[in-house]
Amino acid sequence: MAQDKNDNASGNRDQPSSDEAALSARLGSLDQRLSEIRDTRKLRTDQPGTESGDRAARASAMALGFRLSSELVAGVVVGAAIGWGFDRLLSTSPFGFIVFLLLGFTAGVVNVVRSAGVASRRR
Repeated sequence: MAQDKNDNASGNRDQPSSDEAALSARLGSLDQRLSEIRDTRKLRTDQPGTESGDRAARASAMALGFRLSSELVAGVVVGAAIGWGFDRLLSTSPFGFIVFLLLGFTAGVVNVVRSAGVASRRR
C-alpha cells in the first residue's frame, strides 16, 4: 500500500490509480443522473397551467384561512365589546365582560366550523 503511494507520487502522475478511475466514473454517473433530473424538473415547470393552478390553489387556501381567522377574531371582539358595554351600563365589572367574551369565543368557533363546512360534511 505504501509502495503504491510512492509509485504514484514519484513518477506515475500521468496514469491515475484504480481508485481515482472508479471515483471519476462514479462522478460522471452522478453528473449524468443530476442533469437528467434537472431536465425533467425544468420540463415540469415549463408546462403552462400547472404553475398558475398552484398559485390559484394557494391563493384560495390563503383566502379561506384569512376568512376563518377573521370570523373567529370578530366573534371574540364583538363578545368582548358587548360585555364591556354591559359592565359600563350596569356596573357589573368584570363579570359581563368575562361572560360575553366566552360567548363571543363560542360564537366565533361555531362560525368557523360552519364556514369551513365541517358540520355539513358530517350529515
